[in-house]
Amino acid sequence: MERELILTGVGGQGIQLAAQVLARAAVLEDRHVLMLGTYGGNMRGGSTDCTLIVGDAPIASPPIVSRTGSAIAMHHRFWEPVRAKLRPHALVLVNAGVFDAEIDRREHRVFDVPARELAAEVGSPLAASMVLVGFYAGATALVGVDALVESMRQSLPSYRQQHAAQNEKALRAGFAAAPYGAVPAWSGAGR
Repeated sequence: MERELILTGVGGQGIQLAAQVLARAAVLEDRHVLMLGTYGGNMRGGSTDCTLIVGDAPIASPPIVSRTGSAIAMHHRFWEPVRAKLRPHALVLVNAGVFDAEIDRREHRVFDVPARELAAEVGSPLAASMVLVGFYAGATALVGVDALVESMRQSLPSYRQQHAAQNEKALRAGFAAAPYGAVPAWSGAGR
């Protein structure tokens, strides 16, 4: 089984780090992973996307997908190319209060996640991407929260280690807010 996820947003929202955290967590749980991050030339405000493929065996798909079963949208600015790749009944998490684009809620399984608010509640308003990754992991049971926390600690560069405690709280808050296993990634996962 292979599961695809595309994360999208604007530069500076933590898309690349969020994808790396999820990818490393999957590796920690003995999954196979391919990841491809793309971003525009701007450091802040430009496009940033990341495609992640997680499998329970070696992966046959290339890390560039024409269709995806799930997406995380931090911002609406560069949403349209991702929207066009959604499979029917795809899982879509949107950053509530920021994301402002049309999405067919009859066609897809959409969760409006108050990521910014949950991140602020745990003391780190800039950790909304960590909340969304935690929520995704919880809703899909793709990986456990402890693997997410460990992978986040491994993924943070040395000059960002001061954010580890708040990122952990944000990951755990997102995971706890999700309806656990509501859209299971693996057979037998969920409630």
